[in-house]
Amino acid sequence: MDVRTPKRMPFHRLPVFPVLAVQAVVLLLLSAVIWQWQGRIAGYSALCGGLIAWLPNVYFAHKAFRFSGARAAQAIVRSFYAGEAGKLILTAVLFALTFAGVKPLEPLAVFGVFFLTQLVNWFAPLLMKIRFLRP
Repeated sequence: MDVRTPKRMPFHRLPVFPVLAVQAVVLLLLSAVIWQWQGRIAGYSALCGGLIAWLPNVYFAHKAFRFSGARAAQAIVRSFYAGEAGKLILTAVLFALTFAGVKPLEPLAVFGVFFLTQLVNWFAPLLMKIRFLRP
């Protein structure tokens, strides 16, 4: 197999999939709770904040986990750097689009759910040991 040809693995079989699934659950659950507790504006603001955290992580997972194997070591390193750079740029663009385009907006809900969704990454080593979908 050529090093430049990515090894195609289904997205749900990637080692990072449990982290992304838990992040999605956290952002949806927090958005629903805030929607009920604080109202509609805070609810969709929270959803925007969660999506700002989650979508760049999905991009990173897609970009970084394309290659596998010892022969593809350089390609793996390059894809991780490219994925991280893209993730940072995408996060900045999504924040800019949210604050410029979504009116009215509750900034505390945006940043709160963004932070709590990112907090899931701190528990990634625990989540990656747990396999929700066994092959």
